[in-house]
Amino acid sequence: LPVLFKEELKDEEAKEGAPVTLRCELTKGAPVQWKKGPKVLKASDKYQMRQSGTTAELVICDLEVKDA
Repeated sequence: LPVLFKEELKDEEAKEGAPVTLRCELTKGAPVQWKKGPKVLKASDKYQMRQSGTTAELVICDLEVKDA
């Protein structure tokens, strides 16, 4: 069976300079690739990716307007 979203991303609001966590849940464990438009995001001081079982999280640190 294909991997589907059990819980999709929700819109999040945060203040500029603060961190925000985006979270989704899959129907079964599978690697998740985070993108902003066509660009694949890579782990860095700005982006932290975590995955535990079927839940994947992206933490965006030091938010800027261009992160919207």
